[in-house]
Amino acid sequence: MGAGIAQVFATRGARVSVVESGPDAVEAARARVADGLAKAAERGKLPEDPAVVLARVVVVEGVDRLPAESDLVVEAVPERADLKIDVLTEAEAVVGEHAVLASNTSSLSIAELGAALRVPARFVGMHFFNPVPASKLVEVVHAPETADDVLRRVREWVRDLGKTDVVVRDSPGFATSRLGVLLGLEAIRMLEEGVADAEAIDHAMELGYRHPMGPLRSTDLVGLDVRLAIAEYLHKTLGERFAPPRLLREKVAAGELGRKSGRGFHSW
Repeated sequence: MGAGIAQVFATRGARVSVVESGPDAVEAARARVADGLAKAAERGKLPEDPAVVLARVVVVEGVDRLPAESDLVVEAVPERADLKIDVLTEAEAVVGEHAVLASNTSSLSIAELGAALRVPARFVGMHFFNPVPASKLVEVVHAPETADDVLRRVREWVRDLGKTDVVVRDSPGFATSRLGVLLGLEAIRMLEEGVADAEAIDHAMELGYRHPMGPLRSTDLVGLDVRLAIAEYLHKTLGERFAPPRLLREKVAAGELGRKSGRGFHSW
């Protein structure tokens, strides 16, 4: 996700710093961005030579290496509030007062994350979708503390990326995760109950409701572990309708995480 976000900003001419946690992660991140640019060029979706775009991307080790003059910091670490708060507070201490801080969280409270910052007014949610270069949507989530000017700047950046912003109020799961997870969880329950196999369930939604991707294949793409974490949070905050199905827990425990592991509800 972070590599995809870096790719779309660099493609639009921005200078981007990608932060990773160690030397191996730095090399892996650089390779992911390069690979994404190469694939975009192959599809005719890149206006410049991939090497030219890649030259605008620097991968650094540690948040303290962020440029102080950064205009926008987008946190894209896993869905753990403590981890996100650690990254965001460290970033706030490095960048200038003009910078906007954003979280790519798909479900966690923007207000609760922002409460850990010195200046919650400059904090906002920027929920990107996989694959980031191809997705047209960014869900922009504002907390009560988010300044109007910050919201305006973020919406302009989204449009500069060639994407559409949908603004929602801070609420568990926002609009997209709340609806998408609910559909995905019900599809998993249908699979558990033997209503149909995974291919049939996905094809039914793709052909019958014109979804570009069925709910089980979408869960594979997001990652079963990620979807489980979101479901557990929504279960805690919104109630029983978001209770994770047994099959989802079993697959995560078995390491069947979707596309990134090679197997989830489908084989990849």
